[in-house]
Amino acid sequence: MSNYKTVFFTLGILQIILGVFMFIPIIIQFLYAEMDSSFFGASLVTIIFGTLFFLSNIDHDKKLTLQQAFLLTALSWLSIAIFGSLPFVFSDLNFSFTNAFFESMSGITTTGSTIIPNLNEMPKSILLWRAILQWLGGIGIIIMAITLMPIMNVGGMQLFKVSSNDSNEKILPKSKEIALRLIYIYSSLTLICGITYNIFGMSFFDSLTHSMTTIATGGFSNYNESIGFFNSVAIEISSMIFIILGSLPFIAYIKFISGNKKILINDTQIKSFFRIIIVSIVILSIYLIVNNSDEFNLRSVFFNVISILTGTGYVNAEFDNWGSFSLILFLGLMFIGGCAGSTTCGIKIFRVQILYLFVVNQLKKIIYPKGVFVLKYDQNPVDNKFIASIISFIYMYLVIFFVLTALLSLTGLDFVTSISGAATSISNVGPGLGSIIGPNGNFSTLPDISKWILTLGMILGRLELFAILVLFLPSFWRN
Repeated sequence: MSNYKTVFFTLGILQIILGVFMFIPIIIQFLYAEMDSSFFGASLVTIIFGTLFFLSNIDHDKKLTLQQAFLLTALSWLSIAIFGSLPFVFSDLNFSFTNAFFESMSGITTTGSTIIPNLNEMPKSILLWRAILQWLGGIGIIIMAITLMPIMNVGGMQLFKVSSNDSNEKILPKSKEIALRLIYIYSSLTLICGITYNIFGMSFFDSLTHSMTTIATGGFSNYNESIGFFNSVAIEISSMIFIILGSLPFIAYIKFISGNKKILINDTQIKSFFRIIIVSIVILSIYLIVNNSDEFNLRSVFFNVISILTGTGYVNAEFDNWGSFSLILFLGLMFIGGCAGSTTCGIKIFRVQILYLFVVNQLKKIIYPKGVFVLKYDQNPVDNKFIASIISFIYMYLVIFFVLTALLSLTGLDFVTSISGAATSISNVGPGLGSIIGPNGNFSTLPDISKWILTLGMILGRLELFAILVLFLPSFWRN
């Protein structure tokens, strides 16, 4: 295992950081007189394990091979989900390990599905911990998407390499300056979001937790009614703005700060992202006006389209009452997701764009057999390797979605719950469809086996499928 010292050294650091963050809810326990030993005990266990990993691998060579990068990516999310579940397990709320792990994985992957039936009565410390998990998961996936994913050549993410001088054999962490800038931008957006929420009527605690889960596009709320609990136009508009800000590629923010002031209006992904939002709102509005005028509310249409597309999962209306077409549209939006290099999940807009360009090119070749057509994305040519990577990703995404749906149906779930549960887990959205896991439902009544299947879908979707699947290939473990 000496070859993996860097992996375990890094895992130790992550666990120590996670353990330190567990002290924050302890402050809330003091403030709201909720004192118990759950967070202190969980923090102690997490820090001890992290320190053991850290000290036993401190003489690592500070180099990370491609094989180790895949392993580190998978183990990071898995270990944080396991240790992140300890405060739930140690609490007085009688969480089973299945429920605790489900809630933790849902948090760290910014999915937002919950097994808690009555959020309104939960201790503040538990609500804050859920928000912290999503906040950490959001910044974690941004750093991973901009540093590791492009080098690992996962699903076409190599298009977003910050530098072209990376070696596949000796992968070092990206510039610390880039990582620090990402943390600075992410934290600043969270702070501004929290202040805005507080100004428009949220309590200090609600603005703190909701700002974390908004920027992370995670969607954990303190209330069963989600954002709809506040019934505030100002809060919903603020939420939409900051959800969108969290859904844009964070590398664009770095370029903006570095002097490229037009990046936010010239970026191909960003422009397509806004087009999808506008087109979806128009289509859904027309449908509701024509077929279900009593349910039409432009405010709810705007909010839920943005929330579902970005995988945030906040709701302000029971959209499963809007008719079958609305459900199909939302299911499609779940798959698309937001921009690469953001906190959002799903297939990602750039893959949809390149697939569309590829299909158009194929049609042109049929019409003009002797023609030469070069596929370009954002003014840059895209070679066959990138296209193959993207097509294989989308193919596997759909295959795994159908496999998850089949497995969920075998556990006894109805068709709507199975198909929407599979979609919401692999797309990391949060709420599903139907009476059980719909907008104002939860996952508490599902069988334990269903929860484990959904948990698998969450981590697969969050880590872009191949970062997990490659670990099961025998050839991966050969030197």
